[in-house]
Amino acid sequence: QVQLVESGGGLVQAGGSLILSCTASGTIFGINVMGWYRQAPGTQRELVAAITRGGSTNYADSVKGRFTISRDNTKNTVYLQMNSLKPEDTAVYYCNAYIYYSPTRGTDYWGQGTQVTVSS
Repeated sequence: QVQLVESGGGLVQAGGSLILSCTASGTIFGINVMGWYRQAPGTQRELVAAITRGGSTNYADSVKGRFTISRDNTKNTVYLQMNSLKPEDTAVYYCNAYIYYSPTRGTDYWGQGTQVTVSS
């Protein structure tokens, strides 16, 4: 059974930094795109950043220049370095990955979510 486990959320003042990490475990034959989404109360879940296995990245306009996504394929882990945090970054952050659980079959998996709160 495949699981995504996140860590690193918390409370930080505006202008501060946090780093989130997410590790996939279980029977894994390969991982394609990994990414981070977030959802604030009363809003839809939105893509924050994504990274392919080869390292190509994509960011939401609202975080460009402040957040950096990276991954360690040897550890099945994705990171999100968040700098210059703003109160509007406050949300539950979810890890997502497309994981092959057999040589030819894969699906999307989600982490349990980690709360990030930025105080003004």
